[in-house]
Amino acid sequence: MSPLRLKEKLQALQCHFTWNFEIRDKVDAAHILQTLALRIAHTEYQNQPTLLAMQAYLCHLQGQYEDALQSLREAEKILQRDHPDNFPRQVLVIYGNYAWIYYHLAHYDLVELYLDKVRKICSSLNSRSPYAAQIPEIHAQKGWSLLAAGFRNGREATECFQMALREDEANGEFLAGSAIAAFASWIHSHNSVSWNEAREKLGAFIHEQQQNYEAKVYLAKILKRTDRQHAEVLLEDVVQNSLDPEVLRNAAMFFLPEFLEKAVSILERAISLNPNYHLLHYDLGVCYKKQLEEAKSGRREEILAAAIEAFKKAVQKDPVSVFSKLALAEMYGENTPHYQEEIYLNLVSEMPSLSKKCQQAVYLHWGDFLFYKQKSLWEAAQMYRAGFAIPDNYLERRELKKRLEEVAGEFQQSSQTTEAEDIYDFIQQNETPQYMGRSTGGSNRAGDWRRRENV
Repeated sequence: MSPLRLKEKLQALQCHFTWNFEIRDKVDAAHILQTLALRIAHTEYQNQPTLLAMQAYLCHLQGQYEDALQSLREAEKILQRDHPDNFPRQVLVIYGNYAWIYYHLAHYDLVELYLDKVRKICSSLNSRSPYAAQIPEIHAQKGWSLLAAGFRNGREATECFQMALREDEANGEFLAGSAIAAFASWIHSHNSVSWNEAREKLGAFIHEQQQNYEAKVYLAKILKRTDRQHAEVLLEDVVQNSLDPEVLRNAAMFFLPEFLEKAVSILERAISLNPNYHLLHYDLGVCYKKQLEEAKSGRREEILAAAIEAFKKAVQKDPVSVFSKLALAEMYGENTPHYQEEIYLNLVSEMPSLSKKCQQAVYLHWGDFLFYKQKSLWEAAQMYRAGFAIPDNYLERRELKKRLEEVAGEFQQSSQTTEAEDIYDFIQQNETPQYMGRSTGGSNRAGDWRRRENV
């Protein structure tokens, strides 16, 4: 069969290669792989094979095909062990991923082999399509995969679990996914309807599974403003008993910025469980950075040294983490601005290999250094322009727009009206529809620049 004909059949499959994940580049994929490894190791649910299949897809994006195949083999083995009576329904997504990976490797005989496996299973299920089956197992697997790709997918994941629950309303795994998807939807909408839905679903799920610490962290975050006492009781249980570094990291973030010592203590415990997870060190650095804002002169050097050490470890554990490098540069800038400048210059030299979000972040921080510390208005404007010209609308782009308007204001104050108008024209020419209109926000104080977080 021709490769073109094979691809037509592959596109009809239900698997990670045909589901629409918002994974923009290799940097994004590498980050998800890190958090996914923790999910696979510590998952509270029977979704490990699904997460391994997601891992295989991400490895494919990195060009790591043998690793991808190994993840699928492991997933298949777990399904054979845990779902002997339901194996064909559970394995459809795995077989679809196999077919796609072998297609990319040009092993077309194996592509046909796995397509045939899928076709036979779909036929046994009386599916209308020879290569797809609308069954609850697949809806749930897609839901878990969307959540693994990012909680911004919460609404779509909720729809997946709702479809799964229509056919199996008492399934504990589907109910768990539905509860977590509801939380994910809330943190990206913060409306009262999604808040209430997430609170009810998580509460009901925890009532059935008292030791689900991930769900307890999420419920605590929902209750933070309305029932702080209950939230802290939930978190105390989590902190005392969870062995999942990512769950503990989320618990620590609950206590920011009010209880920094508590957050530091939780992060240190998480680091003792997994010292190689760079985000734990990064978040520890963020805690010290916040302490530095309020520190009396006698403790500033001690806290600054702790912050630098934490961010250095974050960079050591993940040398491609641009945000860890930017945070480290900012801390160096307190006493040794030439170290800060050196980091920025190195990042600028790496710019072509960085993701769009990271490029915008580098231009923003480098521009801030030039604007607030070097007082180089023209050079700062060039950096802000370069970052804002990147059309992807991350938080950094909104900050870049504010800085450009601030620079324009400085030009106006010094009667350089032509330069100011040129910047406003540039903003208008590069503006995207969802952000049309000039922002009136933005800070013009170096102190505010030091207090910004990179998340």
